Amino acid sequence: MQSNTFYQIRRELHQHPELSGHEAQTARFVEDKLQAFNPTKVIRHVGGHGLLVEYFFSEDGPTLLFRADMDAVAVQEPDDMLYHSQNPGVAHKCGHDGHTTILLRFAQMLSEHPLTKGRVLLLFQPAEEDGSGAKAVMDTKVLDYYKIDKAFALHNIPGYPASAVLCKEGSFTCAVVSVSISLTGKTSHAAEPQKGISPIPATLSIVDKLLRWNNTDIQSDDYFLSTIVEIHVGEEAYGVSAGNSVIRATLRAKTDKLLHQHAQQLKELVATECERTPDLQHEMEWLEPFSANENDSQSVSLIKSAAIRNDLPYIELQTPFSWGEDFGLFTQQYKGALFGLGAGENCAPLHSPRYDFPDEVIETGATLFYMIAEENQR
Repeated sequence: MQSNTFYQIRRELHQHPELSGHEAQTARFVEDKLQAFNPTKVIRHVGGHGLLVEYFFSEDGPTLLFRADMDAVAVQEPDDMLYHSQNPGVAHKCGHDGHTTILLRFAQMLSEHPLTKGRVLLLFQPAEEDGSGAKAVMDTKVLDYYKIDKAFALHNIPGYPASAVLCKEGSFTCAVVSVSISLTGKTSHAAEPQKGISPIPATLSIVDKLLRWNNTDIQSDDYFLSTIVEIHVGEEAYGVSAGNSVIRATLRAKTDKLLHQHAQQLKELVATECERTPDLQHEMEWLEPFSANENDSQSVSLIKSAAIRNDLPYIELQTPFSWGEDFGLFTQQYKGALFGLGAGENCAPLHSPRYDFPDEVIETGATLFYMIAEENQR
């Protein structure tokens, strides 16, 4: 297959995006394309609609895992874009169509130029965007059958030169979790608020103190950012005092340990503030968790070596990206690394309506994966 064939594959994926947990058509499409690349084994329904693809070369040698995410996001794509999404309100605005195509091209390379030993596992993972996919894959225990030596993944990064390689040891992306805090009191007549149980004092205090914890200096080891995404108190009923409220926020830190400390601190804060208002009840729901990607130093060296062998710019980052990526769960379990692949300095930002994955970096990503696999055999 020529490069333009993989461009067409990527664009067909782009036209048929599916949200997290609904990637059935995408999985069928990927499996159909894989048949031409002669995999040793394909395991279906891994963590939902995921596919685990094995290329076996010999018993001796390492077992390497390479992951691509398949899901799209809930963004309306403009109709004037070429090969625009055919699914209203859903679009590949994070480049997972490109990541999937890179892994398919890598499969072709493994088929046409087999390695001399070991095995390579290609994971086409569902549900990365909501943070549930990596855990769902882990929960199947299918990876426990293999002794995985290292795990790798990439993510395209707009704003950097096309095909530049971005990496660093340690935390590459932050640990992130979302939280929904529900406070339930009692309504009363607006003329007699003293007869109700108001959530407002606790709501205001929780929001104020949570924001005061912020340390927005990402160069600091204690970097922590809480972002309030919604506050809702009472209803549009002018004769009724508020009886309930909801606070929704995302929390992020460089490490899982620091994020867990702040999450526990928030639990204690909510309990304490609610105790100040007798009979005010509270519930907390934790959502969309992303573990920090902790890049192993040896794996980073392999990525850097592959970039240099390809005459690609290598950018050693000084600070992690503040967004979450659920490959972090794999780097918590296995040695490995996530690295960035420049999508172009003029590429629109991720998750924006005008974003589109740059086809020209498909070959770069697949070649980097292949060279990383080659280097691991030495």
